[in-house]
Amino acid sequence: MRRRVVITGTGMISPLAIGSAASFDKAVAGVSGIVPIDLFDASEHASRIAGQAAGYNPDEYFEPKEQRRTTRFMQFALIAVREALKDSGLDMSKEDPFRVGTFVGNGIGSLQIVEEQYDILKSKGPKRVSPFLVSGMITNEAAGVVAMEAGAKGVNICTVTACASGGHAIGEAFRSIERGTIDVALTGGTEAAITPLGVAGFCALKALSTRNDEPQKASRPFSSSRDGFVMGEGAGILILEELEHARKRGANIIAEVVGYGATGDAYHITAPDPEGSAGAKPLMLAMEDACINPDQVGYINAHGTSTPLNDKIETLVIKKALGEHAYNVSVSSTKSVTGHLLGGPGVIERIFSAFAVQKGIIPPTINLDDPDPECDLDNTPHQARERVIDVALSNSLGFGGHNVCLAIRKFKG
Repeated sequence: MRRRVVITGTGMISPLAIGSAASFDKAVAGVSGIVPIDLFDASEHASRIAGQAAGYNPDEYFEPKEQRRTTRFMQFALIAVREALKDSGLDMSKEDPFRVGTFVGNGIGSLQIVEEQYDILKSKGPKRVSPFLVSGMITNEAAGVVAMEAGAKGVNICTVTACASGGHAIGEAFRSIERGTIDVALTGGTEAAITPLGVAGFCALKALSTRNDEPQKASRPFSSSRDGFVMGEGAGILILEELEHARKRGANIIAEVVGYGATGDAYHITAPDPEGSAGAKPLMLAMEDACINPDQVGYINAHGTSTPLNDKIETLVIKKALGEHAYNVSVSSTKSVTGHLLGGPGVIERIFSAFAVQKGIIPPTINLDDPDPECDLDNTPHQARERVIDVALSNSLGFGGHNVCLAIRKFKG
């Protein structure tokens, strides 16, 4: 018998706010978190805008010693897990630590420490390189510090699948609880790649928006005038629990995770498969896993990157997966307000999806002034919409052809 898996806590740091509820409220209000980059001098970069973590000052959260031992993407994960644990009310002193797992995705690790330490290597020599270089840059250390923060000693995994990293992390956590390997999971994703090298690399791919004079209008999913994505940074962490475990401790249940699907395009290192078949399959698998029909889906939080290829292919993907019902579903891209957090958005978007299901309100796709005729679904332009939602789907597509979808259902007891 399959075990049911519920969400009992969330934590987030995003370009909108520090905190899950505050971030969701701003997304619903259509507030953009895109600003001119001030983390470094971006004056020579083609794209000079980003979704920087709103109001983040590490001195407010970490002692100097801890700051030296943790890089920005790790710090974001710690802030998110602290909020998630508090939100869930989970008392780790009462848990078997080997029944609590950690699944945290990350796409890149810390480019910041690599850039800094490479400059030191070249200017001062190898003996001056920091002993924290390796631990600060490798992607798995976010999962490591999250587990240390909570004292979780169960399975500890870092998923690294580009923009699908956070979605895969949640999916694998869901499966582990469902199958009985663990009872609780700390799961999510984090990213902090707004650095000179990171921005330059995506500029070289011609992937970023260059609408530098209008930062808040630059992320334009499904719009004919979209010219690329906007980089973002931040983290999201969910507390997942087996239903009876959550009930026994009187946890507040936000929503239920009911389905997970994942595939690979086997097509191209950066571009999605134009046929959309492999992209559609995770939606079908997630619905099959959840034992639901397409007509039960009320909302899709799209990957919606604001790139020319992604948005039209994802529209095709949704149509292939849901058939005619695709035109009855409310779709939105919250990347229109947050930008694209690379390995982190899959979690922030799942948190937004869970809140949408719980509260019955769909965040809008802002800047959708001139809809692309090839993106002809109901993409919730400009304004949030109230709607009773039974099931939401949330998609992520990553460079290399990684596709993942999660189905989140309103909790009904």
